[in-house]
Amino acid sequence: MNTILWLVQVLLSLEFGYSGVMKATQSAPKLVAMGQTGVEHLPLPLIRFIGLAELVGVVGLLLPGLVHRLLWLTPLAAGCLGLIMIPAGIIHYQRGEYKTIWINVITLALCLLVVYGRYELPR
Repeated sequence: MNTILWLVQVLLSLEFGYSGVMKATQSAPKLVAMGQTGVEHLPLPLIRFIGLAELVGVVGLLLPGLVHRLLWLTPLAAGCLGLIMIPAGIIHYQRGEYKTIWINVITLALCLLVVYGRYELPR
């Protein structure tokens, strides 16, 4: 199970890392041209904030497990990244981009898998 969780964490890190870097550095029209249509009507400061939040989440997905410290941050990061998928799915639904919603749903499910797999009850 640990190997599967690490694989999912790396895949999520690649997805959110790429998305976060693009949102933190590119203009809204360029993001839309690249296929991130959900940001089209969002203010640029909000796009930048989402991008930085995604990058912080990537650090939380990987670093605690690599250094074996603050392991509770991994399920927290996965949960927060999963929460981002809810308004993203709503925006795509409002835009009529129904095929894109599946990406949000699958990403949310993978985030929840990490939350479930990495969460440890206090002893």
